[in-house]
Amino acid sequence: MRRAPTAATSLGMTNTRLSPEKWIAAGFDALCADGPASLAAEPMARRLGTTKGSFYWHFKDVPAYHRALVRQWHTLALADVVTRLENTDTPDKGLSAFGHALLDNPLEPALRVWAQTDITVAASIAEVDAERLTYIQHLLNQFGLRNPAFAQSILGALAGLPLLKSGSESHAAFDALVDTILALA
Repeated sequence: MRRAPTAATSLGMTNTRLSPEKWIAAGFDALCADGPASLAAEPMARRLGTTKGSFYWHFKDVPAYHRALVRQWHTLALADVVTRLENTDTPDKGLSAFGHALLDNPLEPALRVWAQTDITVAASIAEVDAERLTYIQHLLNQFGLRNPAFAQSILGALAGLPLLKSGSESHAAFDALVDTILALA
């Protein structure tokens, strides 16, 4: 038996059930493309071709959705640091791979922009940055570079370069900074 199209499907909306994970992935894409203002129920439902009802089925309200987005990023970012600590690359290769991964991730600068107006996002970023700073210092310690200002400079570059330069330019600037710091060892 064929079902008649509903008003939602005749308006181009999907009948497929969306999971919270799909909403979160779409939220990350929206944040990167259009900024934090796009993370409301209606623009997200339009983006996914569904109704706001689907949004509210998975999330109590927009702040709960925002918390889910931040929590997911936070979990993934901390897991990345742990994975990198377990990696057996040489410290210079580890630092390069870590830096390039952050520079290539469009979510990083988008979250930092959002953090300027949201204290929950800012707190989450601060916690992740503290772990990242510890990781960077761990790598630098292996070169005998114990001055914490070096690690802070590297983390600052990773936070700021994506806001100033394109991908290859940010890689080149980051690599020059790391090469200069490592030359001091």
